[in-house]
Amino acid sequence: MLHHEPSGSGTTAPRRLARRAALVLVLMMALICGAVAAGSLWAAGAKADRELAVHRHQVTATTTGPAKEPPVATRYGSKAQAVAPAVWEQPEHVRRSGSIHVPLRTPQGRAVTIWVDDAGAPARPPGSAADRALTSLSGGTAAAGVVGVTGAAVVFLVRRRTQGHRLAAWEREWEQVEPVWSGRLHRGSGPEDDDD
Repeated sequence: MLHHEPSGSGTTAPRRLARRAALVLVLMMALICGAVAAGSLWAAGAKADRELAVHRHQVTATTTGPAKEPPVATRYGSKAQAVAPAVWEQPEHVRRSGSIHVPLRTPQGRAVTIWVDDAGAPARPPGSAADRALTSLSGGTAAAGVVGVTGAAVVFLVRRRTQGHRLAAWEREWEQVEPVWSGRLHRGSGPEDDDD
């Protein structure tokens, strides 16, 4: 005999437990993948910064003119900077000149520490630990998010599919049981039999 079980008992409890276990597994996989991605990004960034630091040198430049603010369209970052003409000596004591980034309103004749490459040209400094941490955290969070959303979607689709199979099986069983249960087999299936 076919009977309907209340939602809080019977076979639904193991299904709920299985769904929760699947979601916990997805969460754990997302966290692990995020941690691995963050660690990999940190290691790669540290290696790149070490290699870059070999070819970067700090020198003192002296401004030869007043600082000029760059156009608004070319400003970037949270620290506003201007551009000023300057002279400096590269590591091999060769005198160089050019434009460098300086703080706003830097006067002529001010000494400014800059980074230069092996040729003595102004260059960006090696990355800092804070920059690496931000990149690692962002990449790890993105990886965890992708794995988490993908895993949750797979769990949802599997649940929908298995639920569809269960409902189809229930319908097939009901088609076999319902005529016996309702008594239609004994009275006949025609509409004229219902008038008796």
